[in-house]
Amino acid sequence: MEQGLGFAHFLSQTDAVGRGVLILLLLLSVASWYLIFTRALSNWLTRRRADAFLERFWKARSLADVTGIPADNAFALLARRATEAANDGRRQGPEDLAVAGGLTEYITRVLNNEVDQQAAAAEHGLTVLASAGSAAPYIGLIGTVWSIYHALVQIGMSGQGTLDKVAGPVGEALIMTALGLAVAIPAVLAYNAFNRRNRVWLAQLENFAHDLYVLLTVKNSHGS
Repeated sequence: MEQGLGFAHFLSQTDAVGRGVLILLLLLSVASWYLIFTRALSNWLTRRRADAFLERFWKARSLADVTGIPADNAFALLARRATEAANDGRRQGPEDLAVAGGLTEYITRVLNNEVDQQAAAAEHGLTVLASAGSAAPYIGLIGTVWSIYHALVQIGMSGQGTLDKVAGPVGEALIMTALGLAVAIPAVLAYNAFNRRNRVWLAQLENFAHDLYVLLTVKNSHGS
């Protein structure tokens, strides 16, 4: 009596290579969905905190009024770093290496370094998503090719090469390709969404850094 075809039958018939491919696809899927959920939640919380900070920042009467706001987002951290740099630059003399090029150059370096650090932090996890999106279809295809080869060898050894004996195992082998696509599609969509969010986020952060630079340098020029 013929065994029923399907995913369970495919698992029972696959060898160590096929199981290794399945485990690799499972690991990529788990990593991708973990990053999708954690990054989406983190981005949402960060956006809320940033919006709340910017609303308080632009309603403040001076930079001193916003120094006590918790630096729980990139914009607040950038404002704190810039303010600290301006205060440190005024305390240090022109002979100090940090401010050798002038206070404005020192503030510019601090702002650029902080924006670069935030850009690096925003890239966290995107390499895994990109790798899963690009590699998973090929990993699934390798599993399909190997499973088809394995099935054809078994059919050849049994001497039953009729269409009904070949179509079932070959159809089961295509499950690997479907699993590869199931892993890749969410990863690609999430990567594109996060990448676009990062571009918008960094553009806003750079604009805010420019605003801070203007506020700090104008304040310094008025104070001198």
